[in-house]
Amino acid sequence: MADTLAHGASDDAEPEHPFAPFVRTLGRGPGRSRSLTREEGRQALSMVLAGEAEPVQIGAFLMLLRYRGEDIEEVTGLVEAARDAVGAAPAPVDLDWPSYGAGRTRGAPWFLLSALALAKSGHRVLMHGSNTFTTGMAVKDALPLLGLAAARNRAEALEQVAATGFGYLPLSVMSPRLNEILHLRAMLGLRSPINTVARLLNPADAPAGVDGVFHPPYIAVHMGVAAQFARPRFLVVKGGGGEAERAPGKPMQAHLQTAAGTEVLDLPALTATRATEADFAGIWNGTDSCPHAEGTVIGTIELALLAMGVPDAAARAPAIWAARR
Repeated sequence: MADTLAHGASDDAEPEHPFAPFVRTLGRGPGRSRSLTREEGRQALSMVLAGEAEPVQIGAFLMLLRYRGEDIEEVTGLVEAARDAVGAAPAPVDLDWPSYGAGRTRGAPWFLLSALALAKSGHRVLMHGSNTFTTGMAVKDALPLLGLAAARNRAEALEQVAATGFGYLPLSVMSPRLNEILHLRAMLGLRSPINTVARLLNPADAPAGVDGVFHPPYIAVHMGVAAQFARPRFLVVKGGGGEAERAPGKPMQAHLQTAAGTEVLDLPALTATRATEADFAGIWNGTDSCPHAEGTVIGTIELALLAMGVPDAAARAPAIWAARR
């Protein structure tokens, strides 16, 4: 009888799902679990993006990644898989600008005006993102107020950059599947490392990037992953709502990584103003004025210039803003 039961149990055993080892590696007990290697991270997210993992596995995978904390090698592998999925490749772009902020206190995306002013001055900027979880105005919704529109595909985004110096590529266009996974936050109740992955995509292999995080501990991860990809210039700040944006009323530290190494730039407060209501399009068009909003825009232009290695960034930023019209 015992032999029969044992034999029956063996015959009825369900084979392990190919994705299960990744969940097991992350979720074993204390002293046994570990982060994924770079190659494991790439394989795991590639399977997720290809539809080769079950929904319950994806949820467990994302939350275990979050619970363990973001590991540089692991995230590098995840980013590699995501770059494969979005078709990342070199293109004529000077500055990569991710926008995935989800702050509860955000208002208008003043950093968008900074990017547009830079484009007017001859710098080619590709912004990409998803602002679904922000309480403020999303970039995609702000563009029509300025007579602009988000790109419908990668080719159109690059055409926009070629024609005007600026293009906006929504994550939902770059990779609908990656966008769906990012949006699992609504079901899981927590941000997952996919937010970090999306910020680090650099889909056009721009030589410079400006990046914002919400929590300071993520700065080291973002810079570490950028180093793994040997990105020439990469600047990270703790910005409002996780965006690459400078609050002009207080000092800020900017973390800059170049081929020569890393350094922390201490940037002073620019104004003594406080945030007030201002008309977004009016600030761009010059029909409205707000020292705090304009200080935010000018200070953020400086961040982008520092990221690109433009000399005298602090002096050039106000001139670039003034020359937008």
